[in-house]
Amino acid sequence: MDSMDRDVRPSREPATPTGATADIVIGVDMGTTATKSVAFSSAGAELVSASQGYPLDDPHPGHVVQDPQLILQAVLQTIAEVSAQIDPDRLAGLSFSSAMHSLMALDTELAPITPVVTWADTRAATQAERLRNSTAGLALHRRTGTPIHPMSPLTKLIWFREQEHRICDQAAFWVGIKDWVLFRLCGALVVDHSLASGSGLLDIGRLAWDPEALGLAGIRDDQLPELVPTTRILPGITQEAAELTGLPIGTRVVVGAGDGPLANLGVGAVRPGVAACSIGTSGALRVTVDKPAVDPRGGVFCYALTEDRWVIGGAINNGGVTLDWVREQIAEPDLDPGALLDLAAEVPVGSGGLVMLPYLLSERAPHWSSVARGAWIGLTRAHERRHLIRSAVEGVCLQLALVLQSMRAAGLAVNEIRATGGVMRHRLWRQTLADALGSQIGLLEGEQGSSFGAALLGMEALGMIGSIELAADLMTVQTVVRPEPAAAATLAGLLPIFDELYDALLSTNLRLRRLAPALPLEYDGPAVGGR
Repeated sequence: MDSMDRDVRPSREPATPTGATADIVIGVDMGTTATKSVAFSSAGAELVSASQGYPLDDPHPGHVVQDPQLILQAVLQTIAEVSAQIDPDRLAGLSFSSAMHSLMALDTELAPITPVVTWADTRAATQAERLRNSTAGLALHRRTGTPIHPMSPLTKLIWFREQEHRICDQAAFWVGIKDWVLFRLCGALVVDHSLASGSGLLDIGRLAWDPEALGLAGIRDDQLPELVPTTRILPGITQEAAELTGLPIGTRVVVGAGDGPLANLGVGAVRPGVAACSIGTSGALRVTVDKPAVDPRGGVFCYALTEDRWVIGGAINNGGVTLDWVREQIAEPDLDPGALLDLAAEVPVGSGGLVMLPYLLSERAPHWSSVARGAWIGLTRAHERRHLIRSAVEGVCLQLALVLQSMRAAGLAVNEIRATGGVMRHRLWRQTLADALGSQIGLLEGEQGSSFGAALLGMEALGMIGSIELAADLMTVQTVVRPEPAAAATLAGLLPIFDELYDALLSTNLRLRRLAPALPLEYDGPAVGGR
């Protein structure tokens, strides 16, 4: 295991079985752009946290990848920082959350031979569109719970089979980033049912690998990690991991789940009719149910939380990343995000008739197509920078409104919405989301989300709490944001137009994608037209 550029404390003595005083679990959330480790007490109190970021790299058009070593280092360092500040006798174990849909190849020594291919990677767009439009596409979606989209490991594997024969020949295993990190910590190569249910390779009705999906991917089931429940307790951290984290050798590790399902748990949305809405780099809207299902039209996903709890909903690629891009490219890179939003709040709802399709990273729900591209529609000389900013916020929230519309069309009752994510700190985001969804939004104290969900799942697995149903009682709504009738009516009037624009621009975006190889972003040689 690679050492970190920091001093580490000697590992402690081997961990002993959980005693009466072991009332802390560290939830480790391996997100898209950062890992956050948080120590929680069994009463749900956050004790201490640490976070470390890492970049998303785009070495080629459509490729969005990460260095697995940087993610491993972030996991080790944040765990070390948190464990240094808690009483070791109180630590019951670790439990993990991870961004979904990642894929990487390992050699026979279980060392990476590819970067981490993230959910945002669209290199498999052609393969996804071909499969989605085939007779097998919708049936696969219903059987696996995963939409046919470039985000899914299934379509990424098809791309590798067609485009990277050398890597396929070298690959002994295909895994997600959490699978590999847990192997480095504990020496066990496993994948939980939650992340597996987001792979496009798992039959969610049988909780077993799907033979047709494996055939399309061109892999065998023995090239995948062992399937385990999300509550599985692994053997414990190795001596090497203990030396790098300062934890006792053998500290118990609960395998955990995907960040989406755990975000529902983290905000207490574990009962029927209570939806969780999260906006971070990306965004999602999900509701918890007691058995797996996918709507007949394939507009939603279905991923496991535990063997008897599932989440159904939709994710969007473009959440907070949209406003980050606007700040960097349209506004001023050094402008504080709060000041940027204050500027946007100066203009009325509807952005003066300006509509932004925020598809900077293509898009997922509810269309599940990689063809989408970003656009501003209705732009005039009268519009100012502040209108562009506000329309970006409204575009993200309108996309989530389409997801809600799709969930209700699938027969899912959504009676309460709980929101989380860093963007919710600003009033403009909170109010625009409530207005776009046409529903009151409950905001919770703190922003633990998936890390708290991971900790709660770990507490259930370790016998510290009776059930994760406790989350509904632990998490109380601190603030309720109600839609403003006039603003909600304005956005409701814009929603059908926003929805129609996807189809209206579909053929244009398809032609642009075909022309993309002849339309590079940069000159290959010296720039022309200059002095």
